[in-house]
Amino acid sequence: MRYKRLLAVGYCLLAISAGLTAQDKMTTASHMIGVGATSALDTYLSQEKFSGTGFTYLADIEREKTDSRWHTVMQHQARFAMLHDRSDTEKELEGAYDFYFGRYYSLLSKDALSLQVGGLLNGGAGFIYNTSNSNNPAQGRAHINLMPSARAAYVFTLLKRPMRLSYEIDLPLVGVMFSPNYGQSYYEIFNRGNYDHNIVPTTFVSAPTFRQQLMLNVGLSDRLTMRVGYLGDYQQAKVNNLKQHIYSHHVMVGIVRRFSIIRR
Repeated sequence: MRYKRLLAVGYCLLAISAGLTAQDKMTTASHMIGVGATSALDTYLSQEKFSGTGFTYLADIEREKTDSRWHTVMQHQARFAMLHDRSDTEKELEGAYDFYFGRYYSLLSKDALSLQVGGLLNGGAGFIYNTSNSNNPAQGRAHINLMPSARAAYVFTLLKRPMRLSYEIDLPLVGVMFSPNYGQSYYEIFNRGNYDHNIVPTTFVSAPTFRQQLMLNVGLSDRLTMRVGYLGDYQQAKVNNLKQHIYSHHVMVGIVRRFSIIRR
């Protein structure tokens, strides 16, 4: 009888502990759309610089435990832009998708201020299509990057609303990317199989990609928050005697939800 009582008490303690642990596991998910200026240069297609309006979708998922200094982050970013040259005689369409997976370590989490450092593994693919070119009208791209990253946040109250101001910066370290060589056609690469240094190792010198986010969260309820801010994405590379850059400055708006993860 005593053994059964001890066993029952043990099960109760395990159930309570599991419940507390589940409550400590939180997921923060945000979905944002943005619009703003985009400029592009790809010397494989044209020596001209193109500029216009671009659109961005950004989904951010962060998983954390209150008893751990480590956070896991996943981000999906899709972009599309309609561009024109300075004389408005040529048009380009630009699009891309990027996935970011990272881990952050909390260096500081005191009162209203927090600071995290970590790294992101970034994989992406995209294209630029020049509507005027008859020969080689499009340029495809793909890359994988390892990017050190840092984030800071400050929590405060304004107009009786909880606010959170955050900043994130991502910088390149090393990676690889696909690129045709100067004067090489896609027909040579894919139909004839003529490889000419098309998979290129990159560093922060040859492909100095840079991304930053400045976001303001405005609390609407206990679980729902509005987020507005700025996303600056600067992708550039100089490989195989070709230059490429895509700069976007987008104003973002969206919602943030925060909920518990309960494992059964």
